[in-house]
Amino acid sequence: MSSDAPVAIPAASAALADRVPPHAYFLVSAVFHYLGPSFAVLLFAQLAPPGVAWLRIASAGLVFAIWRQPWRLFTTQPRQDQATIVALGVVLAAMNILFYEAIARLPLATVGAIEFLGPIAVAAWGVRTRRNLIALLLAVAGVHVLTDVRIAGEPLGYLFAFANCVLFVAYIMLGHRISAGGAGASGVDRLACAMLVASVAALPFGVRSALPALSNPMLLAAAIGVGVSSSVIPYVCDQLAMRRLPRASFALLLSLLPASATAIGFLVLHQVPTPAELLGIALVVAGVALHRTAS
Repeated sequence: MSSDAPVAIPAASAALADRVPPHAYFLVSAVFHYLGPSFAVLLFAQLAPPGVAWLRIASAGLVFAIWRQPWRLFTTQPRQDQATIVALGVVLAAMNILFYEAIARLPLATVGAIEFLGPIAVAAWGVRTRRNLIALLLAVAGVHVLTDVRIAGEPLGYLFAFANCVLFVAYIMLGHRISAGGAGASGVDRLACAMLVASVAALPFGVRSALPALSNPMLLAAAIGVGVSSSVIPYVCDQLAMRRLPRASFALLLSLLPASATAIGFLVLHQVPTPAELLGIALVVAGVALHRTAS
């Protein structure tokens, strides 16, 4: 076999992955979606947000490079798919930098609520039945109760947060586009390519801020942990879920993120949720349970 052959997922592994419900992959992604940023916030005392963002992207890119060897397959992809991969890489770079710039200035709940505006629009666009409209309204109400958005922080933080919201929608669109696989590459393979593109795209903005970590093993280890928990595990799980869920359904599932943040706060940080937060979780879960994908 040529060393330039694309890396494919074995049929047995793909079949095993398909036995797991797509919602289970999303739940894993939702948990790590907030574990990663919680680690990243701790690094802000030592590194500027762009540096943390680049270390996250670069460490994830390194993991994907070792695991999937994406350079072997990028040149085998059709030009349209190559353009999609490059676009996703640029979006991932910008989205992560803007997200960290936002949470460095605003409460995480506020940034999360603004970020969710994009998926709400995607889910609303995909609503085709009265049942799904009710499901969407329940999820939106639950997120509103959970996040309790307050006007606080710097105006620049809101600019970063809303720009991140737009890019998050682009991530959903492009992520679904690559999730179908084809031309000898799975969605995870294409994601690996995109992450390498993201590492290069973010380099000019974050490498200078990241330099202190390169000489501090503890900081570097923490940054790698952020990369694995924020950009490897959740993005791979997103791909496995996107491949089998319509775009609007995946967007609605994103309403579980504030609920997962509350659950992590209780289990890890011993932050007991208030009755209002429990109500918000119940509304979100009810909305997701009510939603039905197209047959």
